Amino acid sequence: QVQLVESGGGLVQAGESLTLSCVHSGFIFAINVMDWYRQVVGKERELVARINRDGSTWYADSVKGRVTISRDLSKNTLYLQMNSLKPEDTAMYYCVAPGYWGQGTRVTVSS
Repeated sequence: QVQLVESGGGLVQAGESLTLSCVHSGFIFAINVMDWYRQVVGKERELVARINRDGSTWYADSVKGRVTISRDLSKNTLYLQMNSLKPEDTAMYYCVAPGYWGQGTRVTVSS
């Protein structure tokens, strides 16, 4: 059974940092890509960051320069380091592998 379990969300003030983690299990095949998405209630989900199998990364313009996606293959863990957080970063953040979504972790940034 494939599982993605996020953690690390919370309430922070603008300008502070958070690191989200996603422990994944149950994969029996090589993962080509893993993503972090976010969603605000009433809005569409937004792709925030992506890391490919070769380690190359992609970031949404809204977070570029403030966010770093990384992974530790030995720990089956995906990370999202977020710096200089803004109130507009407030959302539920999801770890995503092809065909699978985690339950999400909430990030709230106060001004």
